[in-house]
Amino acid sequence: MAVAPYITGMPGSRATHAPRQRVFQPRPHLLNSHVVYPAGLAIAVVAYLLGSIPTGYLLYRIFRRQDIRSFGSGNIGATNVLRAGGTGLGIATFLLDVLKGCAAVWLGGYLASLWMPAVPLRTAEAFAALCAVLGHMFPIWLKFRGGKGVATGFGVFLVVSPWAALSAIGVFAVVLAVSRYVSVSSIAAAFSFPIFAWFLVTGSRPQFFFIAGALVSLLIIVKHHTNIRRLIDGTEVRIGAHKLA
Repeated sequence: MAVAPYITGMPGSRATHAPRQRVFQPRPHLLNSHVVYPAGLAIAVVAYLLGSIPTGYLLYRIFRRQDIRSFGSGNIGATNVLRAGGTGLGIATFLLDVLKGCAAVWLGGYLASLWMPAVPLRTAEAFAALCAVLGHMFPIWLKFRGGKGVATGFGVFLVVSPWAALSAIGVFAVVLAVSRYVSVSSIAAAFSFPIFAWFLVTGSRPQFFFIAGALVSLLIIVKHHTNIRRLIDGTEVRIGAHKLA
């Protein structure tokens, strides 16, 4: 009796000619779009809405019964609130803007860990950071006319890369002490963050993390275009001046 044709692996055997079954091998870097897209959209909406809370506008409306946008530069950020409403309101605006940035990034990272565990945490946090800053700059509640993103940017940077954020705020303090221009200090700090992040971030270094950090910094600088124009014209107001700008 011929048995050779049925020996596994020999020419003519059934094992050789039997169709191979495809074994599914999961690829962590290829995510199910049915999960990623809705989850990413939800994180974007949550981060944007948190960032869009108009802290300065609300504080000035509550404590001064007026619209901060009708004073000084018309900006809802901490600097304009400080000049128009005093030190207390200015500090409160800055701290709350920082906190909402921190909260948006932390919550975005937490939701991503639940819904998109294969996505690097720093990628998810950077995405939430970008959405939060966009929310502050273009809040839906104020017809997309918001602040310049300095305090909120510091808040998101403080979570995604604390050492780089602290180094950038150090640049802010030094430039402010020398120039007494808040705008120049803000621009310098925003410009320096991606550089500090590149050298100080350890561990996971996803590409999107650095792209998002650079985009946030660029947005902050672009939002200071009116300040840059006043600096060129020599009409920008230094910190401590009585005139609102």
